[in-house]
Amino acid sequence: MSVVKICGTTNLEDALVAVEAGADLLGFILYPKSPRYVAPETVAEIVAGVRAATGAPPRCVGVFVNTPPGEVSGVLAQTGLDLAQLHGDEPAEALAALRGRGFKAVRPTGLEDALALAEKYGASGGGDGPDLLIDAYAPHAYGGTGQRADWAAAAAVAQRVPRLLLAGGLTPDNVAAAVATVMPWGVDVASGVELAPGRKDHAKVRAFVAAAKGALTPGA
Repeated sequence: MSVVKICGTTNLEDALVAVEAGADLLGFILYPKSPRYVAPETVAEIVAGVRAATGAPPRCVGVFVNTPPGEVSGVLAQTGLDLAQLHGDEPAEALAALRGRGFKAVRPTGLEDALALAEKYGASGGGDGPDLLIDAYAPHAYGGTGQRADWAAAAAVAQRVPRLLLAGGLTPDNVAAAVATVMPWGVDVASGVELAPGRKDHAKVRAFVAAAKGALTPGA
């Protein structure tokens, strides 16, 4: 079964619905320019609330864009987040500074770029968390566009990177096909399960998790 990350979480109610549906990772956007931005103080409250309400809470991930590693580490300590997802133009050295608590998100322009980025960042993942995340390429946005990633390029990377998260344009209707085509370690969704940026559609969250975890990879 695929690991599922529900990203762009902004409130405790949505977080608890995702946990109840079976999400393995919860993502919180700590990039102020994002419509899904959540202040560290609020993230800390949500993370604490999820852990108080659930016996086996999912791992919680902060999404950062070009934030200095020292500041990332400080936010992880402040909020209780487990991992940092670096979704900007960070160098590999930024991951090394996080000492196994970070992984890189990349937005390749095609197959050649995807393989080069996997070579650069794919061995620097977050311990037993993701090694790498592939998102859709968008020249003027760091993510959250709802555009679909290049599944063929992602499939090639999945053969080289054991714990690959696939993001970009996933929905309850296409995630099973994405899993079967790419065979990633896990899938990541934000806009595909929303009523509006930062507000989850609870029925879509449940449908997405069920479809992702019920998907069969070729030969399974």
